Amino acid sequence: MASEPLLVAYRMPIVEHAESVRSNVLSAYWTLTKPEINFLIGLATAAAFFVGCAEPLARFPWGLLVHTVLGTVLVASGAGTLNQVIEREFDAQMRRTSRRPIAAGRIEPIHARVFGILLSLVGCTYLALAVRPAASILAALTLVCYLFLYTPLKRRTPMCTLVGAFPGAMPALIGYVAVTGKLDSPAWLLYVILFLWQFPHFMAIAWMYREDYARAGYVVLPRGREKATFMGWQSVLPSLALLSVTVAPLVLRHASPAVTGGTLLLSVTFLYFAGRLTVIRSNAAARQLLLASVIYLPSVFVLQVLTRV
Repeated sequence: MASEPLLVAYRMPIVEHAESVRSNVLSAYWTLTKPEINFLIGLATAAAFFVGCAEPLARFPWGLLVHTVLGTVLVASGAGTLNQVIEREFDAQMRRTSRRPIAAGRIEPIHARVFGILLSLVGCTYLALAVRPAASILAALTLVCYLFLYTPLKRRTPMCTLVGAFPGAMPALIGYVAVTGKLDSPAWLLYVILFLWQFPHFMAIAWMYREDYARAGYVVLPRGREKATFMGWQSVLPSLALLSVTVAPLVLRHASPAVTGGTLLLSVTFLYFAGRLTVIRSNAAARQLLLASVIYLPSVFVLQVLTRV
């Protein structure tokens, strides 16, 4: 008969193993929701909410803001999960995505599908009940367009980026309509900023992993010599358009010259890195543009919020 210390010593590895497995599973599901993308989505939603709110800070509806961001992120998490379910076979063929939970076999597709559907339904319902139906409708529209238009088009045409940019910019409208109940010029301004930003951001990723995408059968860039030209136009033209959008708040009297000047400086810098990638066409230049895009968007949204303050 084993002594008590021996039994305790025997059970401890089992308990530790069970906790490790549980931790790995939770980590895999967390990764499945694409938290790095959700951060930008939550930020865009919050910035639009803040810009649209006419209440002074003393009466700012912080609770409604939390509900709006939470509901939007839940729907986005569901969309990201279901996207990985659909693309699991192709993700496994790419070095960039082969370690994703479904592609790597850490989560069964059926479990991920149920998880994604639940997140989407809970998010849409939560927005309808805790925020307003208009926000829920926009979130549901984003989900449908992302899964049934953008996702399949990635294997058919390079214009998938254009199609995907429409639902991709929707968090700006969700955040604004959540607090105002309407969509007017400041909402559409934020929408256009987020819409245009996606092109150079994704072109940087597409160029860095162009061989990966081609191996998996994605047509995010044209084949042959047109590839570099397409990447250049999709990077520079939207970045150039952002310069015009930058001046719009001043023209519409929504921003001070200082805030507009700061946004203009950011846009000029962003355009520089987009142009640099177009000329140099190297992975290093693509990484620099990607970093610039990740810095640009939060910075611009912060400046847009300052117009409200």
